[in-house]
Amino acid sequence: MGLKIWISAMAMASFGLAALAHSGATGVMKERMDAMGEMGDAMKVLTPMMRGQTAYDPEVVRAAADTMIGHAGSSMTSLFPEGSNGKPSVALDTIWEEWEEFAALAEVLGNSAAGMKRAADNGLATPGDMSGGGKMGTGQGMMGTGQAMMGADQGMMGTGKGMVGGTPGQMMTADMLAEMPVNAGFMAVTQTCSACHQKFRAEVN
Repeated sequence: MGLKIWISAMAMASFGLAALAHSGATGVMKERMDAMGEMGDAMKVLTPMMRGQTAYDPEVVRAAADTMIGHAGSSMTSLFPEGSNGKPSVALDTIWEEWEEFAALAEVLGNSAAGMKRAADNGLATPGDMSGGGKMGTGQGMMGTGQAMMGADQGMMGTGKGMVGGTPGQMMTADMLAEMPVNAGFMAVTQTCSACHQKFRAEVN
């Protein structure tokens, strides 16, 4: 139950505010807000499925993953030309000040979504998958030990624990996620988005 609650909280924190409508947005600003809204809609469908509250459907997972993939990488970064912040945008100047990290997170999003798509037929994790050194992690469990996923000290792109467990500095590739229960890819997506929003998006009241 703890994992299910965590998944729901991560998904809502990652996309809930980003999917809010912004009046007055035009041009590229509106395009990227619309893209965030589409990803938010996809996560709203996936979240209850990952919690076991709705029937699991791999086709729905693949469709949602395609939405993420379509808005990741260069598709995302192209929607953030320098100088395209200011109201009603919630994009921070930090995006352009630390562009390499922002672009890297956009690539990680695509990688994570691709892994989730390929894992769709694997189904959801069982309790046994989530314990100890099961399929969802490497030796120390899926979430690693002690290192917060989006901690300030060793952020996701740093040299701390990898995104979904593993050895220091290791990121979960699409190939690795494809071999795991689909929850792993879903969590990687939400973690990536949360990390990006935490650093590069202004708080929305």
